[in-house]
Amino acid sequence: MGEPTPLKVYYDGACPVCRRDRARYERWAGEAGDAVRWCDATRHAATLREKGVSPEAALLSLHVEDDTGRIVEGIDAYILLLRRVPRLRPLAWLIGLPGLKGVLRWYYDRWVRRRLAREGRLP
Repeated sequence: MGEPTPLKVYYDGACPVCRRDRARYERWAGEAGDAVRWCDATRHAATLREKGVSPEAALLSLHVEDDTGRIVEGIDAYILLLRRVPRLRPLAWLIGLPGLKGVLRWYYDRWVRRRLAREGRLP
C-alpha cells in the first residue's frame, strides 16, 4: 500500500482554537500528518472561490479537498481528516453516526458563528 495522497485542509488560520487543533492533529498523526497540507482559508480565498467555496463559507466551516479535487465540509471534513490517522479512526466512525453527526453539526455551526461574532468577523 502506497503513501496516501495529501489532503488539503482549508481552515481559519486566524482562529487560535483552530491553530491549536491543527497542532494537536499533527502531533497525534505523526508521519500520517505528512499527508495533510494545511491552508489558511483567508490566504487561499481565490483558490477556494475557483472550487465553488465562498470566502464566507470557508470561514464558517472546515473544508477538506481530497485527491480527486472533491471538497468536503463541516463534520464530513473532520471525518475524512480523522480517518487518515489510525488511532483517530474510531473517533471518525463515532462522529459519523447518523444521530450524533447531526447534533455535532448543529453544535459546530453554532460554536463557529459565536466565535466569529465575538471576533467581529462573522460574514
